[in-house]
Amino acid sequence: MLFDDEQAVALAVALQIATTTGAGIEEAAARALTTVRQVMPARLRHRIDTLQLAAIQPPTTRPNPQADSSVLITLSAAIHADEVLRFDYAPASPAGAGDNNSAGTAPRRVQPHHLVTWRGRWYLVAWDLDRDDWRTFRADRITPRTPTGPRFTPRDLPGGNVAAFVTSRFRGSDGSGDWPCRGEVILDLLAAAVVPYSRDGIVQELGPNRCRLTLGSWSWPGLASAIGRFDADIEVIGPPELKRACTRLARRYADAATI
Repeated sequence: MLFDDEQAVALAVALQIATTTGAGIEEAAARALTTVRQVMPARLRHRIDTLQLAAIQPPTTRPNPQADSSVLITLSAAIHADEVLRFDYAPASPAGAGDNNSAGTAPRRVQPHHLVTWRGRWYLVAWDLDRDDWRTFRADRITPRTPTGPRFTPRDLPGGNVAAFVTSRFRGSDGSGDWPCRGEVILDLLAAAVVPYSRDGIVQELGPNRCRLTLGSWSWPGLASAIGRFDADIEVIGPPELKRACTRLARRYADAATI
């Protein structure tokens, strides 16, 4: 696939952003950025070399454990193939606890459904075959086993979609509750380019340059404005209130441009 100058620079910038996300893809993004930079004309290399990014975290925030890029690829492949996945699940602490795997125990067997990010961490949403229930698993604690299992027919997630499910699972875990206005869109952008700016939103990778973003706000115009800051084509999935807010903002911006 051939890229024009602006697309090549945009790809390089997205990869550089991905090296600062803290979502476990930094090393792979850095390798890809090096490859892209090597094949760029000198004039474009100069443009991207002037961009220096750094991830700033509050002093009290501990860095999130990183998920290995090869694990993310394995999980994504099983999801797209609708194949049962087996994996070892490391304990959250050295002592181990609850429903995590310990050494010598049987691997988890799940029907994988979605790979999402939540506040800088990657999670696998899956139906746990042994516990007969839905579970979320932190990708940085997963060690996949091969081969994958038989194919399955995907189940319907509680709440109707992955955003509603993940939001309900994490709601109240930090005392923040939920936003009164929450909407869902598809962006023509790399998921890694969206994650740093999604706040407490949910980002789901749909393809190399396409992702689903679920985001909340105190008002529908505020939500539409937050989504509009992404420099990409936007497809509003819903709800209707978000579509109407986008229409109103578009009209306001168009009027402002003619004044």
